Amino acid sequence: MGCLLEQGKISSAQMGKMIFLAVIASAVTAVPSYSGKYAQNDLWLSPAWASLTGFLTVYAAIALNKLYPQKSVVEYSTDIIGTIPGKLFGLLILFFYIHMTGLIARGYAEFIIGNFLPQTPISIVIITMIAVCAYAVKAGVESIGRTAQLFFFFFMFPLILMPFLLRDMKPDFLFPMLEHGLLPSLKGALIPQGYFSEAFLMSFFLPFVTDRGKGMRSGMLTILGIALMLTCINLFILLVFGTQAADYLYPVMVAFRYISIADFFENLDSVVMTVWILGMFVKISIFYYATVLGTSQWLGLADYRPIVLPIGILIAALSFWSIPNLNQASRFDVISFPFYGPLMQTICPLLLLVLALLRQKGKQQSQAQMTMAPEQAHTHTEKQEG
Repeated sequence: MGCLLEQGKISSAQMGKMIFLAVIASAVTAVPSYSGKYAQNDLWLSPAWASLTGFLTVYAAIALNKLYPQKSVVEYSTDIIGTIPGKLFGLLILFFYIHMTGLIARGYAEFIIGNFLPQTPISIVIITMIAVCAYAVKAGVESIGRTAQLFFFFFMFPLILMPFLLRDMKPDFLFPMLEHGLLPSLKGALIPQGYFSEAFLMSFFLPFVTDRGKGMRSGMLTILGIALMLTCINLFILLVFGTQAADYLYPVMVAFRYISIADFFENLDSVVMTVWILGMFVKISIFYYATVLGTSQWLGLADYRPIVLPIGILIAALSFWSIPNLNQASRFDVISFPFYGPLMQTICPLLLLVLALLRQKGKQQSQAQMTMAPEQAHTHTEKQEG
């Protein structure tokens, strides 16, 4: 079904960059603050613990794709757990992704309005972004892949600028390390691991990867890259703000306001904002595309493009209805998201993988018994003739 719906192809490297931007675009603004609340001056350790969820998620996605190479999770779930339970699970996955896309769009709009466009109606910001993303989704997986490949290098630019914060950094903020053991840094990893679980989006793109043999390597390197980037950002934020990092809603943006290069390049937060918007465009497009493709597969459609606009309208509606204000969004991120994301994107796929392997083992045993039966019958006949 997937091949009929989408004729485009991407490389494993493009898929890796897509997943990188899908995870990092939101995480880069939220993680330093949320990790800092629990981990204090050990917040730079939290992304390392959180990345374990990412590695598990990538392993599950790749292993399931090896068993069902031409299908997404919406399609192979019916093969693994049966038609009706599989359809129900597929519907649950689709609801999760459409809900998450709405939440991401709302988070994007809140960030823009809170930092740069306070007088702009939030509906204008959301609808504008979804409209642009709808165009990308209609263009197909190849367009999204090329866009991610281009924007990936722009997104690395803020990390290059981080060392210019050196004159405002205080190494003393690093100490004392692990004063209360590993527990604070592990608590600080709860919210980041929800972002790492988003790597399961690759299950929708793997059927279109030309060099799928490199999928595992690409996926693991992507998770490693995300972990390193978040570690570097958390470390820089810690060295600038210390334990006060948790007091800022968006500490990365505040930190970039400190940067001054040769007293000429100042207020670089606007540059960072531009780069971040490019990343969020890719992220929302990827979630949007996965939702549209999965819905088409679930409904058995021959083309996904006719439902791009209706789902876009539904995403916009959910972005307004799901969360009434920024305080509720923060509560969702702290209380629900650390469990909601990994449950749907890590634990459920791992359970599917276990059931798929058991099913495959059962098939192999039954085939072995079927091949042994004629041989035994043949041997019995020979004995009677003898």
